[in-house]
Amino acid sequence: MRALYYDCFSGISGDMNLGALLDVGVPFEHLEAELTKLGLSEHYRLTACKRIKLGIEGTKFDVKLVVTKHQHDCDHKHEHTHHTAQAHGPSSEHHEHRSFSDVKAIIENSSLAIAVKSRAIAIFHQLAVAEAKVHGKTEDEVHFHEVGAIDAIVDIVGAAICLEYLQVEAVYALPPEVGSGFVKCAHGLMPVPAPATAELLTGIPFTQRLKGEATTPTGATILRHLVKCYYRPEALIVEKIGYGLGTKDFEQPNVLRVYLGTVDSPGRGLERATQYLVETNIDDQNPEFFGDTEARLFAAGAVDVYRTPIYMKKGRLGVKLSILYPAESEQAVLDVVFRETTTIGLRRTTVDKLMLERKFVKIETPLGTISVKQAYYKGQLINQKPEYEDLQAIALTNGLTIKALYTKILPYVEA
Repeated sequence: MRALYYDCFSGISGDMNLGALLDVGVPFEHLEAELTKLGLSEHYRLTACKRIKLGIEGTKFDVKLVVTKHQHDCDHKHEHTHHTAQAHGPSSEHHEHRSFSDVKAIIENSSLAIAVKSRAIAIFHQLAVAEAKVHGKTEDEVHFHEVGAIDAIVDIVGAAICLEYLQVEAVYALPPEVGSGFVKCAHGLMPVPAPATAELLTGIPFTQRLKGEATTPTGATILRHLVKCYYRPEALIVEKIGYGLGTKDFEQPNVLRVYLGTVDSPGRGLERATQYLVETNIDDQNPEFFGDTEARLFAAGAVDVYRTPIYMKKGRLGVKLSILYPAESEQAVLDVVFRETTTIGLRRTTVDKLMLERKFVKIETPLGTISVKQAYYKGQLINQKPEYEDLQAIALTNGLTIKALYTKILPYVEA
């Protein structure tokens, strides 16, 4: 399985990402030619050159905006900072600040590959949702300094182009360095990470050792979309290493290191996801209440809830309540646990979940339509079973036991 591994020890921005992907093997000419399909090439010039940052050689990628109104090149370059009108300096007055809908239309109307379009739009949508949330507006109401800028379009669409060229199937990363302190932007002084960056990093581990902004909203949204697991895969066989250079100078090399290689492990052919597992021991709650609690937890976004009988101190019988959930459901899940149970504390661990590919199909039977869950391993169907809720509804309608109904519909499921 072809894989990328991001080592973001000095953070990540859109230009650093493209520099690293070019350095690892994507031809600059390919990236440049594909980006012209957006129909925006008259507004910018791309440059990529080898430079050295504190002893490390890598690729410095830049977008220079062409200000057609005054018929001269604006000396705008990427800044490893939060993209706002003020952060762009003197050229900011010339930026077109498009909405997410505008950017989406530009991408959809281009002749880029469908996979590239889908990935780029998904990355932009994440950024749009984050920006809208921190500014208290809807996606349609917000006009982004970040999303609307030409260089942000190049960064995100360019990332999708490079990933498609490299034919990467999985992306891993170490927790990114985000920086600390405050930075100037269009709204004044902002804390690091910037509000949109912080929103995009929800559920993602990160570090804050450096002074200044190390990870931008563009970098954060690229990571959030691409990376499912934040660890170094043990079975990674490295083919190439690329370095993308940032603009700022830190006390350490301001570079993004990317490894390109293959992963061949026992998990091959499986889907992977990083999720949270919280557990708590309860011995002072009416057991009848757990049924309602479980229903509320599933409604809050939990993917699994289970109870284990345990012996607790002083010989008391208790229950260990375990809840598995994705990062985005954490607050809703915790609200249910603390409001609906008697616990006063939880244990939380991060788990790497391995899953078979799953699909749901509708099967027509003489007794009605039933939804069937199918599981695939390396493209081969290895397990399938009808959904219990459908069996229950049809059994009640036809006056059958579920056991009798299952026997009747099984030939249709296995056909």
